[in-house]
Amino acid sequence: MRNNLCSESCGLIYRILTFFVVFIPVFSAPVVTYSQSDESVITLGVSRDDVNRGRRFFMGLLPFDNRHPSCVSCHYLTAPDTLNWNPSALDLAYKVAITDSASFYRAIMEPSGNVISQAHAGIELTADDIQYIKIYLDNLSRTGTEPLRPSINRILLFLLLGVILTLALLDLIIFKKIKYKAIPALIFVAAFGYQLFMLYEDAVLLGRSPGYQPDQPIKFSHQVHMTENQMDCMYCHHTATTSKTANIPSTELCMNCHIVVREGSRSGRFEIDKLVRAHEEGRSVEWIRIHKLPDHVFFSHAQHVGAGNLDCMQCHGDVENMHVVRQVSDLSMGWCVECHRETKVDFIENEYYSIFEAFHKDLEQGLRDSILAVNVGANNCSSCHY
Repeated sequence: MRNNLCSESCGLIYRILTFFVVFIPVFSAPVVTYSQSDESVITLGVSRDDVNRGRRFFMGLLPFDNRHPSCVSCHYLTAPDTLNWNPSALDLAYKVAITDSASFYRAIMEPSGNVISQAHAGIELTADDIQYIKIYLDNLSRTGTEPLRPSINRILLFLLLGVILTLALLDLIIFKKIKYKAIPALIFVAAFGYQLFMLYEDAVLLGRSPGYQPDQPIKFSHQVHMTENQMDCMYCHHTATTSKTANIPSTELCMNCHIVVREGSRSGRFEIDKLVRAHEEGRSVEWIRIHKLPDHVFFSHAQHVGAGNLDCMQCHGDVENMHVVRQVSDLSMGWCVECHRETKVDFIENEYYSIFEAFHKDLEQGLRDSILAVNVGANNCSSCHY
């Protein structure tokens, strides 16, 4: 009787501990839910039925004899995994919100750009139909799109693993029903290990790690600019050889080309119009930074690009073939240190390294065939953490 009571008490304690171990990591992050904004057009006298009717037109559910692609098939509500050159529904909504009904009708039925003209060919909508779509987009510009909810399947898997590892631990320590102790031990290690892996995956998403690839405010393709149009990195990032940072090009620099080029072969006029509006309004485009080192680390592009003559792709990957830039290297301390140990310095006829007379003599006398970055102090602690 006492043993049974002890087992039940221990089991209860383990369940309580499991609750804190399992539930707190999963639910400690805030869960964003969707609700109708007080700023919706409904508060301005537009009926909810009109908004919903506009949404049906946008989704292609109306008209019933619809024979053309739906709006949402091009103007997506949730970001796709691959680059979609068309403006998102939300981008479109922001622009429509400052457009009158007549201009919106012309933009759909009588577009002026080549790309949009091809996309809108064959659309059969009445002025009333298009007005309903405008009402829906006006409302979307105020409420925003519905945020993605966390996957319930992932949470259930995490909870199931918690139950399994708890039972395995109880059998290993208390119940001892399984003859071979190695079996519950392996089950515990496997379940707990996979839980840690799941937590690691979610934690990585909080930082800017390899694969970080945010959506930018303008769909800018390095592949289009560098590979197809043969632009040089230094035309846009012209301070990389002389400054700590490689500058982000100003709207004025972009307009050197786009004062003439007003329509892209893939994106049409929509994305370039964002740049033009920013330039005309005297504001900068709020690009999202991708590669960022911790504040306690010193890094100079001038040292690596200017003095070291490193190629951009050595750190940033094959950017010239990326439509959307992503972080390729992990930018960890180990990655930097290993690179310094393996990289040969461009030492000959490089004025920056002229003061290293002893190394120059060793090279002339054949005592060394090359100089590594680590040889000139690249891995000294004070070089990065001064």
